[in-house]
Amino acid sequence: MAGYGITNYFKGGTKAQYDATIKAVHPDGGKGLPAGQTYHAAGPTDHGFLVVAIWDSKDTWEKFRDGTLVPTLGSLDGALPGPPTGMEFEIHNEITA
Repeated sequence: MAGYGITNYFKGGTKAQYDATIKAVHPDGGKGLPAGQTYHAAGPTDHGFLVVAIWDSKDTWEKFRDGTLVPTLGSLDGALPGPPTGMEFEIHNEITA
């Protein structure tokens, strides 16, 4: 299955900030995936918060990033601190259970 992967690391980010952000940017108050996102995982690190997401295409990711995520991070009180340090990649191989 082809797709597009992203990681976003929010230095200094907290669980509370992640919860506020995901509630604002994902459907169903943070319980659903945006159109085109097929996987989402996130968790705390020693110095921040890491988000990993798989998208059906780079175009879908960029549409969400530019139309929803970036504007929300800039305007939401209590959001994850941005901009994040990110990596993006075309998926070469995917193995699932």
